[in-house]
Amino acid sequence: MMQKTKIGIIGCGFISGIYLENCTKTFGILEVVAVADLAVDLARKRAEEFGIPKACTPAELLADPEIELVVNLTAPQAHTEVNLQILAAGKHVYAEKPFALNRADADRVLALAKEKGLRIGSAPDTFLGAGLQTSRKLIDDGWIGTPYAASGLILMGNAYDGMHPGFHNYLQFGWDPLFDMAPYYITALIHLLGPVRSVSGSAGSVKGEHTVTNPLSPRYGETVPIGAPMHVSAILDFANGATAALQAAKESFGYTPRLEIYGTEGILHVPDPNAFDGAVTLQQRNGTTQSFPYSHEFAKNSRGIGVADMAHAIRSDRKHRASGELASHVLDIQLGILASSKEGRHVAIEAGCEQPAPLPLGLKYGLLD
Repeated sequence: MMQKTKIGIIGCGFISGIYLENCTKTFGILEVVAVADLAVDLARKRAEEFGIPKACTPAELLADPEIELVVNLTAPQAHTEVNLQILAAGKHVYAEKPFALNRADADRVLALAKEKGLRIGSAPDTFLGAGLQTSRKLIDDGWIGTPYAASGLILMGNAYDGMHPGFHNYLQFGWDPLFDMAPYYITALIHLLGPVRSVSGSAGSVKGEHTVTNPLSPRYGETVPIGAPMHVSAILDFANGATAALQAAKESFGYTPRLEIYGTEGILHVPDPNAFDGAVTLQQRNGTTQSFPYSHEFAKNSRGIGVADMAHAIRSDRKHRASGELASHVLDIQLGILASSKEGRHVAIEAGCEQPAPLPLGLKYGLLD
């Protein structure tokens, strides 16, 4: 057994529940020793719920010498400053997406990590789940021949009904379709096809403000500004010659996820990149459609698997998969799409990244090495 990695979690909102579930019960290499939030009562509630020995302020967590890695689950606008504080305290950091909201902030974090010899990890880690790992194996094994194109669609309408108490956040930059949901798809595409060399895109919104018309909403009749594009269409050109069309929007209704990879010998229907499970099906040249069993584990909601892989990588002195390099490349793609929309041109992606290595076959559940 590898030595456990003692971790702390900053940010005890909704998403912390599934992280704590998996970091305390699924991945044996992790030991959660503290949780923190500016609202300490919220941290105490999470600590009691999951049997964590310490609930405290973020500053107290960062001062704890036994914590080696900190998971940053704060709001998008706070990610950079909290990441910098974690690194300044001499600890590895794994952050929720988006990694950053601009290039300068991302560079500050990456530079400090390099200076201190520390690791950066970032969500999404859904590409390490059973659905996307199986999809990667089918592509790598040649089931669709040479992949030459892909199509991704994310249509959502969950914010406009006004039922979520913080629904207005989902209409602002950082919570918008390109930075909230598209990272799952962009990361999945890099996992399946490799790095991107250029992008073009168009972004906009149907309206500039939204009035809540749902009489069941506690904020019925309230009007809030829309601070970011609510629909984005983009073309991604990959270094291997493949292209992908991606559309992300929050101006529709329901939730319509779709991702397909087109190859010379078949079409792969990939499960929702925002999940760990889902059907993996292949439409072949002869017209038949075949469903495949999972080649890998982690079909349940395994958020936190990126943290566990990072902990294993630290112990094994190997690269971790949900890395800062990967998250930085995703950010460049996002910013490139916005620049293309504003300037009406193709945008080259200057810094690439390595295609993340697939997980090995035959791992015991809960282990990443």
